[in-house]
Amino acid sequence: MIDIQNTNDTRNVPLEKVGVKNLRYPVSVMDKSEGSQRTTATVDLFVNLPHDYKGTHMSRFVEVFHRHSDNLGMKQFLIMLEEIRKTLNAERAFGTMSFPFFMKKKAPVSGAESVMEYTCMYEGSVSEDEKEFFLQIGVPVTTVCPCSKAISERGAHNQRGVVTVRLKNTSLFWMEDVIELVEQSASCGLYSILKRPDEKYVTEHAYDNPRFVEDVVREVYLALKNFDKCEKPFSWFSVECENFESIHNHNAYAYTELT
Repeated sequence: MIDIQNTNDTRNVPLEKVGVKNLRYPVSVMDKSEGSQRTTATVDLFVNLPHDYKGTHMSRFVEVFHRHSDNLGMKQFLIMLEEIRKTLNAERAFGTMSFPFFMKKKAPVSGAESVMEYTCMYEGSVSEDEKEFFLQIGVPVTTVCPCSKAISERGAHNQRGVVTVRLKNTSLFWMEDVIELVEQSASCGLYSILKRPDEKYVTEHAYDNPRFVEDVVREVYLALKNFDKCEKPFSWFSVECENFESIHNHNAYAYTELT
């Protein structure tokens, strides 16, 4: 059968990215306690297209991804992208994979076990001479306002926020260790199940550890800079915190990165 995609194009316009977007697929990712866990990812996969190529073969993106879907650790994600690059005779391949990551967590007093969800994303690009990989993790937290605590006779306003870290990977590390680091940098972490003694604990613990968004970002920055649970320090990372304010009609935000 004739393959129009393999014919030449004469318009002399190279394309930076062509491929597939919003592919929903079951995958397995690394899990510190279980070895791996199954989740469902939303995937974008691309290659560059030279000016004389009319099109790319979209089905081959899915074929290659399917072969790797049962083992998509951080390094394996780059191996998958390199196979896409070679399969499609491209100079570069790019990809992102967003997925919910689930972690078992016990309530601080009762020990009641439940599962927390964290939003994660792999982002990678490969060429013949260069490979680059980023991991992004979104961690929901609680913050208590230091100013409100200082000026109020009764209590202090608190809110839920999301801390997002983006890490340039240089060696193996566990997402769970980064999640715990972030939660320890906020006023308190979140839990799916809290009995009354747990609720008392997290309320008082957060009150004893008030944090502005600026405080949270600085604490996470320092913890990541001194992170010792991987072979090499992170060569680059960014930290942002957005608080969904409880007494304002706007959100509070802070951001920084390692330069």
